This record gives sequence, structure tokens and C-alpha cells, in this order.
Amino acid sequence: MASNQTSTQESKFTLPMNHDLEQQQVNLDEQEETEFDYSKRSQWLRAAVLGANDGLVSTASLMMGIGAVKKDIKVMILTGFAGLVAGACSMAIGEFVSVYSQLDIEVAQMKRVKRRNNANKVQGGKEDEDEKESLPKPTHAAAASALAFSVGAIVPLLAASFIRDYQVRIGAVVAAVTLALMVFGWLGAVLGKAPALKSSARVLFGGWLAMAITYGLTKLIGSSGHGL
Repeated sequence: MASNQTSTQESKFTLPMNHDLEQQQVNLDEQEETEFDYSKRSQWLRAAVLGANDGLVSTASLMMGIGAVKKDIKVMILTGFAGLVAGACSMAIGEFVSVYSQLDIEVAQMKRVKRRNNANKVQGGKEDEDEKESLPKPTHAAAASALAFSVGAIVPLLAASFIRDYQVRIGAVVAAVTLALMVFGWLGAVLGKAPALKSSARVLFGGWLAMAITYGLTKLIGSSGHGL
């Protein structure tokens, strides 16, 4: 009886301990999956947020630069539109070349692994198919980069399109870009699980600095070069 009672008491203590260990393992697995998801997400998130931020800052800086020496709304809009088209094409071509280079490297590595497996008579048909599915796609990357850049570039264009007064137009561009920079910084931080305040402040300060430098240098050159 004493031995039965002792074994019963041991089982009462043992089962909860095993259950707790299993629960801890499940929690660790879920945590690893969550971290892995954020790591995978950061790849396309970086490209999308940086592309939109580049379009926003570069186009706004061009418009501010030309606005420093030309008050005509048509000139400012045409400058911004040219910046949008040129920047989107540049982003698309640059991303296409970069991703295609990465694709060549990964394909070459797959061929080396396949030759080694064939030499060792190792079958890896399913793994080969999975690797081919995970290969980077240059055309997709180029299209995504061009689209992200265009989304950012359209913000200052829309802000200045319907405002005739010069000073109000400049103020509207700065205000629209400021709001968009804060949104892009906050969005990137939230989706990437980074500090939102620091990210927004960093993006905002960088955008302001780019516009201020472009405006100031263009104003300086334009006012000193009367023959231009």
C-alpha cells in the first residue's frame, strides 16, 4: 500500500512537470517561427519602404531645388514628373541588375551542388524543386522597386499641382513630404518590429536635410550665376 501510494504521488508530480516542459517547448517553437517571419518580412519591407522613401525625398528635393530659382508652377511640376520617371526607371534597372547577379550566383551554386550529388549518387529531386521556387525573380523586384518609387514621388507632385501661389505651394510640398516621411518611418518600424519614434525621426530628419541642402545649393548657384 505504501509503495502504491508513493508511486501515485510521484505520478502526480511527474505529469505536470512533463506538461510544463512540453508547453515551454511549444512556446519556444512559436517564438522561433515569429522571429523567422519577421526576418523573411524584412527583405521585401526594406525594398518597399526604401523605394517609396527614395521617390518621396528625391522628387521633393528636385521640386524644392527648381522652386528656389523658378516660381513657375509648370516648371516645378515638369521637374517633379521628370524626376519620377527617371527615378523609377533607375530603381527598376538597378534592382533588376542586382537581383539578376544574385540569381546567377545561386544558380551556379545549385549546379555545383547537383553535380556533387550526382557524383555521390544522392537523390535530391524535391529539394531541387524547392530551391528553384525560392530563387529571386529579377522582373518582380524591378517592378516592385519602380512602383514603390512612384508611390513616394507622387506625394509632392499632388501637393503642388493645384496651388498657384509660390509660397503656399512650397509650404504645401514641405508639409506633405513631412507627413509622408513620418508615415513611411512609422510603417517600416511597425512592420519590422523596430522603435517607431526613432525610425520616424530618423527618416524625417534625413528628408528635411536633403530638401534643405538641395534648396540652399540651387538658390546659391542660381543667384550667383546670372547668366544661367
